[in-house]
Amino acid sequence: MKNINKNLSILGLIVMLLVTFSCSDFLEEENKSRETDAVANLNPEFFHQLVAEVYNRMRAVTSAYDLDFNGTDIFTRGDIIAGINELNDYVNLRPVNGSVSNHWFVNYRMISAANTAIDRSSEIVGLTDQIRTVGIAEAKFFRAYGYFSLVENFGGVPLVLNELRSASVDFSRNTEEEVYTQIIADLNDALQGVPDAPSQYGRVSKNAVRHLLSKVLLTRGYKNFGTSQDFTQAAALAETVIGAHPLVGDFASLVSRSNQRNSEVIFAVLYGSDPVSRGVGNSRHLLFKFVYDVYPGQTRSTLYHRGLGQAPTPYFFSLYQDGDQREAATIRRLMLAEVNDATANISVGDTSIYFPKTPWAQSQIQGKRYVVVNPANYFIPNGFTQVHYPMFRKFDDPGVPYTNPGINPDGERDAIIMRAGETRLIAAEAYLNSNNTSKAAEHINAIRSRAGLNTPITANQITIDLILDESARELAGEVSRWMDLKRTGKLIERVLAHNPHAALNNAIRPFHLLRPIPQAEIDVTGGALSQNPDYN
Repeated sequence: MKNINKNLSILGLIVMLLVTFSCSDFLEEENKSRETDAVANLNPEFFHQLVAEVYNRMRAVTSAYDLDFNGTDIFTRGDIIAGINELNDYVNLRPVNGSVSNHWFVNYRMISAANTAIDRSSEIVGLTDQIRTVGIAEAKFFRAYGYFSLVENFGGVPLVLNELRSASVDFSRNTEEEVYTQIIADLNDALQGVPDAPSQYGRVSKNAVRHLLSKVLLTRGYKNFGTSQDFTQAAALAETVIGAHPLVGDFASLVSRSNQRNSEVIFAVLYGSDPVSRGVGNSRHLLFKFVYDVYPGQTRSTLYHRGLGQAPTPYFFSLYQDGDQREAATIRRLMLAEVNDATANISVGDTSIYFPKTPWAQSQIQGKRYVVVNPANYFIPNGFTQVHYPMFRKFDDPGVPYTNPGINPDGERDAIIMRAGETRLIAAEAYLNSNNTSKAAEHINAIRSRAGLNTPITANQITIDLILDESARELAGEVSRWMDLKRTGKLIERVLAHNPHAALNNAIRPFHLLRPIPQAEIDVTGGALSQNPDYN
């Protein structure tokens, strides 16, 4: 009897199609994993489940952080400035790197689910035209999202656009231009099919498609197969999105858990408090945090939480000027004791660790019961930990159980994937590349004004470096910093200037603008997949 779970993912990623549910508001759980094709195709609900699985697989895609953050100007590894690291320091980065392989896997796994939903939509009886159209459009949006990440990280990759119903290893790479053509075609189809305002929160809207298409076109505009029209179209799409998604009045309110569903959000991956629909949970509350619980007055907290390994660079902390409200909403310079510590004479609620923005003299530090860490000492052992720095607070998920790395994080907050703050930055960059710096300045100033910075940026001050710095302050930890630096041609320059570990090793080279194709994928195709230059 033919089971729907026999379908094989591409390129050796042989996984069973788990027809489970996204935690989105519009779905409820029902196990269809053992139904035959003949039975499943008679039930229109089966199509909803296939589309739900695409949403579900987006979770793994948007929580595969390593390639997005490591080895950039504003994020580095959470170690002392010594030794070597493949991904962050670009030293001996190899095709067997686990983070590289995982990035390939989760994106193709989502693409596989999208292909299944698209292809089977014509086989399932009882579907209305509207439901079929919307579901296909949603699947194409996610397929485009996956291919956009793959093509920027790996260059030309195999375009697989149909469900694989039997094992296959006959895959070769399409060109980068061909992949971009397919991404844009999928997004244009998605734009026609999804609604302006979905009735259920969490589903793809036209503005989510416009936002992604704007970013794709902006990126293509820099390529040798791009044109100036890409920048013009990117700006126009961004303007439409911005008009429908006004900025939240202040940044602290924007990142507040209690206000996570607001006018600025364009698309989010939902988690929630239901342990069944939540799955492993959101992990963003663990980003950019050190092992703080060994300090006097600290414990394994359900507020502070322990991190995943990446750390902000000193350059990142230096970017915030006085009066920028995003600083206090993004990072925590003051940590309060959560348990009594008689030895250190610290009680619950006392200051436990403090990170002054400007260095304190030793005379100021002497006699303090709490630990003071000056900016120059973030990566110097202090007797408690090897590294220590102001921890991120913008993703805090208070009350979620403390977990160590490798354990389900169980985070309940939505993961905001697209918001209008980024759309304005996309518009600014597109206008800069269209030689319209006045419009670029308009969008930069809208973001800065919301942050409490009232001295406007003038048109002649607009540069790509200014936009990248503004993006760091506004979007740190929310979008792929690596892709932003690569797109703008600033990756090597800014990594060597601002990433202390990568600068120490001085190993980043132009070939690192692409990741190595995972060796397992090359092996399973018998060498039909070619490796990127200098990784052989």
